[in-house]
Amino acid sequence: MNEFIITFRESLEAALIVGIIYAVLDKNNLHHLKKSLWTSVIAAIIASGILGILLYNVLENAPKGTQELLEGVFMYITAALLFYVIFWMSKTLSNRDVITNQTKDAAAKNGMWGIFFLVFFAIVREGFETALFLVASTSIDNNFSYGGFFIGILIAVLIGYIIVIQGKKIQLRPFFKYTSLLLVFFSAGLVAYGTHEIHEYIEEREHAEAEAVVETTLTDAAAAPEVHAEEEEYVYNIFKPKSAEEKPESVWYVEDKESGDYIHLLNDKGLIGSFFKGLFGYNSNPILIEVILWFVALFFGLFIWRKAYK
Repeated sequence: MNEFIITFRESLEAALIVGIIYAVLDKNNLHHLKKSLWTSVIAAIIASGILGILLYNVLENAPKGTQELLEGVFMYITAALLFYVIFWMSKTLSNRDVITNQTKDAAAKNGMWGIFFLVFFAIVREGFETALFLVASTSIDNNFSYGGFFIGILIAVLIGYIIVIQGKKIQLRPFFKYTSLLLVFFSAGLVAYGTHEIHEYIEEREHAEAEAVVETTLTDAAAAPEVHAEEEEYVYNIFKPKSAEEKPESVWYVEDKESGDYIHLLNDKGLIGSFFKGLFGYNSNPILIEVILWFVALFFGLFIWRKAYK
């Protein structure tokens, strides 16, 4: 679901920009510049893909012990950018006059290279945002829907073609209004997940420091007390996995082939729970600060969404 929403929104913006530039070139008999336009589109798509791969690899290959912190900060940054996109998208969606004037100026002053860079940077901006959001979504649920990704792009391109090239009138505001509402929940989920990752990082550091103190102050290893992590105080901890020995007789539990445990469908690793986790930041055993910041982010997101689309 997230892949579809994200790629649809960002690809539609890019498709409208490309369509407007194409229409300007066609109307002003600048057909020789169309090749530059399509070359730029291909180059920008490749550059966006490379950016996405680099972002993903940076998170995956982060030094041991800092990955949780890096992911947490990354989630906060992504959530902030999403709130920005939700608000400003409704105000500045594809201003045809601005793009038309930019196209005419670029064609008159710099010809092929002017059109190339105009299109390239417009699409790369959208591509970078898409890559950022998709990497964040994948990091949460460790899953990527290629179907949602490609369907979102295809529908966006089709709508852009119908509006700009065919000249049909389609009300875009409802599209962005309701996809923005879903992104509000997604953003709140990013904040919650980022909080969870940073908390894990802090806990691991404190545990490692406690072990280091014990090792340096006690020379007799046999006398050294074991260091145990404090039991977490969860707001709730429901739908716990059950071992193979327990083997629950319920259709709500499904066996996990890797661990051998039985996972409840509403656990955040279960079929339904993992979907809610990716879309809403659902967690079946959150700590208090995680829940508080989820609600804070959600109400803030709903506030700017209502202000943008009232």
